[in-house]
Amino acid sequence: MSNMERGGDNQTSISEFLLLGLTDHPKLNFIFFGIILLMYFVTIIGNLGMIILICCSSKLHSPMYFFLGNLSFSDLCYSSVITPKLMANLYSGQRVISFKGCATQLFFFAMFVGSECFIVTIMSYDRYVAICNPLLYAVIMSKSLRVKLVGAAYSGGILTSIIHTCGTFSMTFCDSNKVNHFFCDIPPLLNLSCTDTFISELFMYLLSSILGGLSATVIMFSYTKIISAILKMKSPEGRQKTFSTCSSHLLVVALFFGTAIFEYARPIARYSVQKDKIISFVYTVVIPMLNPIIYSLRNAHVKDAFTGALNKMPSCK
Repeated sequence: MSNMERGGDNQTSISEFLLLGLTDHPKLNFIFFGIILLMYFVTIIGNLGMIILICCSSKLHSPMYFFLGNLSFSDLCYSSVITPKLMANLYSGQRVISFKGCATQLFFFAMFVGSECFIVTIMSYDRYVAICNPLLYAVIMSKSLRVKLVGAAYSGGILTSIIHTCGTFSMTFCDSNKVNHFFCDIPPLLNLSCTDTFISELFMYLLSSILGGLSATVIMFSYTKIISAILKMKSPEGRQKTFSTCSSHLLVVALFFGTAIFEYARPIARYSVQKDKIISFVYTVVIPMLNPIIYSLRNAHVKDAFTGALNKMPSCK
């Protein structure tokens, strides 16, 4: 079946896309497949293990770990939207994805990435309350508020995903169906459009600016207050212990927002295929794998809960 359907005004509309993938060298496909398979396995074990550990360990039934569990869920989901299809394409050499499949992939990817943006922001506010208002922490971060905040994060992710997906796929694609990427992302799809992409680009930049601006404001406010509180502590041990509880989150913030800003907060005209593939690989495959490792290695409570869970196996209370 043809991947083009003739439309009006001598234009063609795309019925399927061809993902060009990570490399032009077929011999490297199996090497990349093996590496990505191993990384995805670590991603599944790490994030799923973190979720189970948080659910099973009473030591981790606090607001911080409730948000961390949702971060792991978001990581697992948005990585799973991209990675299995990438591995299938590398293994089989068949890189075709239908128009509807491409739109679906972009929708769920944008939804979970948007949700993660909000969850990471909420986690910074959580650390602010815990450090700057420790006596009121349990009252402020009540179960009701935690559920509402996470619900708002996923709702915001869905809303931004609808805007991005509708804005991207409302355009007319013609002449070529070759997406020079390993998944259906916005910048390479905009490059295939034969219609004016100004409005779509404007929506993307405005939305990215609003989300990024709000998140950056909350994160900067929270950590300004946190750093001020840490500097006022008289005990060096107390300062070090307090900072250690924030360092993992700061590293996650730097990785997530650093790659996202580089990828989406710039004009399409400055789109660089190879650089964008590398950055995209980092935030779709590498970061979801690293997040649970960062939190497990740098968090004493997680390590203690994991050790306790191993000692109690096979039961989980």
